[in-house]
Parts: sequence; C-alpha cells; structure tokens
Amino acid sequence: MDYYKILGVGKNATTEEIKKAYRKLALKYHPDRNPGNKEAEEKFKQINEAYAVLSDPEKRKHYDNFGSESFRQHFSQEDIFRNFDLDQILRDLFGGLGFGKQTSRRTYTFRQQRVDPFADFFRSEADFHPMPQKGQDLEYNLALTLEESVLGTEKKIALTKANTIDEISVKIPPGINAGKKLRLAGKGLPGTYGGPPGDLYLNISILPHPIFARDGNDIYVEKSITFTQAVLGTTIDVPTIEGSIKRVKVPPGTQSNTKIRLKGFGVPILKGQERGDLYVKINVTIPKKLSDYQLELIKKLAAEGL
Repeated sequence: MDYYKILGVGKNATTEEIKKAYRKLALKYHPDRNPGNKEAEEKFKQINEAYAVLSDPEKRKHYDNFGSESFRQHFSQEDIFRNFDLDQILRDLFGGLGFGKQTSRRTYTFRQQRVDPFADFFRSEADFHPMPQKGQDLEYNLALTLEESVLGTEKKIALTKANTIDEISVKIPPGINAGKKLRLAGKGLPGTYGGPPGDLYLNISILPHPIFARDGNDIYVEKSITFTQAVLGTTIDVPTIEGSIKRVKVPPGTQSNTKIRLKGFGVPILKGQERGDLYVKINVTIPKKLSDYQLELIKKLAAEGL
C-alpha cells in the first residue's frame, strides 16, 4: 500500500501538506457523505491508515527507509492506530471551520473502541455510532498425509497475530479432498469498531504416498505376481489404508493390469455413511533370466501352444 499515493502527496511532503491532503480526502470520502458507497468506504479507511502512518515521525521514517512490505511485517493494524488522539485531530483539522463542539479529552487505542474522528462533524453525539468493521480473513496452507485425509485427524497450527502466536486445533473430517477449503469462523484478524473477527481458511493439500494412490473416493495399490501364479491362480496379501491386511484370491488366467475390487475399503464419502473402494492392480512379472532347466520347460510349454 503506497501511503503517499493514497493521500496524493509526494514523499517530500511536509507535515502540513500531509494534514491538508488528509483533511480534504477525509471530508470527500466520509461515509456520511457517501451512504451505501462501498468504494468510498474503503477509500476512507485507506486514507485514515495512511495519515496514521505519515503523521507519525517514527512510523513514517520506518516506512520511508524500508518500504511497505517491511513496514507491515513490523507494524500491525493495532500498532498503526495505537494512541489515536481524537481531540487533537478535531482541533487540528476542523478548528478553522467553526467546529465548536468539544469532547472530553480521551485517547483511543486500536484494541479498545476505535472512534471515527469525523463522526461529530456530521452528526450529533446522540446518534453517534461508529461503523463496525469485520476483521481481515486469513489463509493457511495445510498439507496432510494420505492416511490423515482418508481417516480424519486433529491438527494444531500456529498463526502470528499482532506479534503473538495463536495456536489453533483443527479437526480434519474423514474423506477430505485435496483442494478443499476449510473455514474456521472467527479465527481471522480481530474486527474494528466492535465488528466481528475475520475467518481463517485452510487450503488442503495431500502428500504423495509410497504405496497407495487416491482417485476421488477410491484407493489404488499395485501387487506383482509371477507368470505361473497368473496362470494357475494364487492368493496374495493386500494392505489397506487403515493398516490391516486382506487376503485376496487371484483367479487362474489373470492378465497383467487386471484390477481386483475390494468394496468399501476406500475413502469415506464426506457427510455420508458410504465409502469408496480399494482396487488392487495386478502386474505379471516376466523373468529376464532363466536357468537351463527352466528354459527347457518353457520350450516344452511353447511346443504345447502356451
């Protein structure tokens, strides 16, 4: 955010020039002069933030030396609006316009009730109601193992808010897909003027698995058998995502790439009682080297038409 550009002044602007630009824009974009205009409302918030920074010598120096990105890493919204003196702003900006109403001397901080410094200019104290603002939403990238995505789990994440660490426990429902967004209401940044906090959105990704692959609500696993096992049939042990072992019969004459279905051993369907399936992909291995005896046997089989 370019605070100088928002106020329409140069980087060498004096304190008086900044104050004059702020006053002009504040009167122009104040919500009471633009009822229902969301664009004007957003502009009003931006110019207030810009003035809070550029009117403070220490904050302005940091902003000028290190730029917007570094500034926001060191100063939270709470820091920017801390010790916002309402009376001083009223005297400085509106004293020359016949603004005679005086208020008791109070200092407002970001954490307490934030007061609109222009409210009394447009309305009486009796109907003064600061406009509540919802806090900013946050996003967090959360990577899960395949087992966690299938079976569900509880994760703990740590978020930095206003220079403090906020630990949050998150319940991951069974069967969640990659690309899904989980919304945690009220876990974003705090609101202002008594507004509600923002929300936290978790972007779900799933880590690769060395054995299993997931396709929708189905799970795939590969098993290799020998040529003779494919011809004669066999029984193999197949792992499941839960960690158990299933004994599976491979019928005689099974071809390579055949898929054997284990119904109900896949991924739970979200908000339902059903599950997907587990598919066992059969790979028939062909030996690269044969002993002389094995070679003779194969030749006899070939002579018989196999």
